[in-house]
Amino acid sequence: MYKIPFLDLPPLRGAAGTVSLPGSKSISNRVLLLAGLSDGVTRVHDLLASDDTKVMLAALRELGCQLETDADGVLSVTGIGGRPRARDAKLFLGNAGTAMRPLTAALALLAATQGGAFELSGVPRMHERPIGDLVDALRALGCPIDCLGQEGYPPLRLSGLAPLKLDAPVRVRGDVSSQFLTALLLALPLVAEHDVVIEVTGELISKPYVHITLELLARFGVHVRRDDDWQRFVIPAGSRYRSPGEVHVEGDASSASYFVALGAIAATDAPIRIEGVGSASVQGDVRFVEAAQAMGARVDIGPNWLEVRRGAWPLKALDLDCNHIPDAAMTLAVMALYADGPTTLRNIASWRVKETDRIAAMATELRKLGASVEEGADWLRVHPLKAWKAAAIHTYDDHRVAMCFSLAAFNGLQDDRQGAAVPVRILDPQCVAKTFPDYFETLFGVVRAEIDDIPVITIDGPTASGKGTLTDEVAQALGYGVLDSGALYRVTGLAASRRGLDLGDGDAVAALVPTLDLKFESGRVLLDDEDVSADLRQEATGLMASQVGAHGAVRRALHQLQLDFRRLPGLVADGRDMGTAIFPTAPLKVFLTASAATRAERRYKQLISKGIPANIESLRADLEARDARDKGRAASPLQAAADAIELDNSQQTIGESRDLVLSWWQERRPFPA
Repeated sequence: MYKIPFLDLPPLRGAAGTVSLPGSKSISNRVLLLAGLSDGVTRVHDLLASDDTKVMLAALRELGCQLETDADGVLSVTGIGGRPRARDAKLFLGNAGTAMRPLTAALALLAATQGGAFELSGVPRMHERPIGDLVDALRALGCPIDCLGQEGYPPLRLSGLAPLKLDAPVRVRGDVSSQFLTALLLALPLVAEHDVVIEVTGELISKPYVHITLELLARFGVHVRRDDDWQRFVIPAGSRYRSPGEVHVEGDASSASYFVALGAIAATDAPIRIEGVGSASVQGDVRFVEAAQAMGARVDIGPNWLEVRRGAWPLKALDLDCNHIPDAAMTLAVMALYADGPTTLRNIASWRVKETDRIAAMATELRKLGASVEEGADWLRVHPLKAWKAAAIHTYDDHRVAMCFSLAAFNGLQDDRQGAAVPVRILDPQCVAKTFPDYFETLFGVVRAEIDDIPVITIDGPTASGKGTLTDEVAQALGYGVLDSGALYRVTGLAASRRGLDLGDGDAVAALVPTLDLKFESGRVLLDDEDVSADLRQEATGLMASQVGAHGAVRRALHQLQLDFRRLPGLVADGRDMGTAIFPTAPLKVFLTASAATRAERRYKQLISKGIPANIESLRADLEARDARDKGRAASPLQAAADAIELDNSQQTIGESRDLVLSWWQERRPFPA
């Protein structure tokens, strides 16, 4: 996951490959609550690991559930049988509506019948999300509930004891959020000594999500009856939750929508295959496929997979009632930018009360890209876009906003666009942790960009100038990969020696280079996933590097390997000739230097801290001699590129140097400061 302030997506040009979806958020949190309330042990397979499930798991622990994860990642939940061990608890539920709403209902009923007091709170945005209709329904049943801030909104205090009124139907509005009905359906079996009736007033939105709830209730032994109009639900007398033993969580159909759209937009040569949802899915959002097909996507579907590729291009405009796919419909708003006319999304009033006001958010951010957008109380109209603007997308701590707008990076595929393709900046990319923590890593695994569109920063300089540390710091701040070119020669020598190769045989060593599995992560060098950083610092390894580096064939092979490190979303390359020989067109080149005295002092302190004896004067003499050799060598001598910015960090901390490089990078990007 990219835990950085922003992530820049360069123009993307195509897509193909296979995506395995994370578990469904809607199913995961429902299953966790049901398992927690049940008698017995439930083994939950393929559970989503996300912010929303973390807060639900923390709440269940607080209430007395035992949670254990085995080596295969299967979670065992020992339920409380409807009797919380804790009778006084404060539960923090983040921005997870799928935790706040059902826990409110369940704990209000348990407090009323068994006693206790529970406080439920979340992040500031959760305290802005209305819950008044659910609170009103629970108060009508006799549950004492106090709104600790604004009436009708969290935080809440649920207390008891109090007699419940279950003889008359429980009424709840259905036109604000289906989560209110789901909360009651999940909670009322705890107190169903006789049949309990729920009546929905107004049109029930998001019926597919209620369908998920009914399916899961049945798996845990509670078979709710409903009428054909989805207005009346009956929970049978004597209902009791019983563990089914094993539960498998489907892949998240809402998350599938981004990759379905990706296939429709960019999969021209081979399809995007999406594993985890298909024709057998119980999730209503799988019907997003129908909307994508209406826009021109070609889709093949199996019980647990989808394959999607581009069909019509440009995409076909839609006018669609989105009540059946409220979350996934957000993806259509960005697909509409690639359509042949205006697309209108209707019946989306529930967007207003989600993680943010999604209608307003989508309209605002689409306009930043240059789009013409109209909005109403429950609808959004998006016109296709030809003249794209590079934009920094504010994500409002809303995972779906971040994932939707990643699709805007494909603007270079438009045949009739006006102007060059532009990058897209996603602010606060880690907000995807709510449902899909490795979304961007997954995206980068199935898309491609033109090599010249992938940004590179080079940081060259003499020995002990701090290039490696600065490179790591800059790369971490931007979410970019790292290339330590000096380590490449050392690791090549080490790998060749381990394979038993003759280091004097340049052709044999050169043939090894393309097979090396190398990663540079946070100052470490990984070879075949083994940390070899300490081995590379050995004097013997340095001698191996000198031997293999003398061969022209090895240098040519390593040159190509260095070029191959230019991968999405970008690269920071550290060495002596990165800006002059390897990446001469890099948009930012830094030549890092410091006085020989400063560098000798740094190296001295480094060695002494590791218990290695050293003499500062000898170190200085060695550095000056090496500088002279590096500057005078025939192949790629140490020198600053003509367009490099020189940075003398003799009097700077690493943080100051990093911030300065990042400010230079910002000046070269097309986004506002």
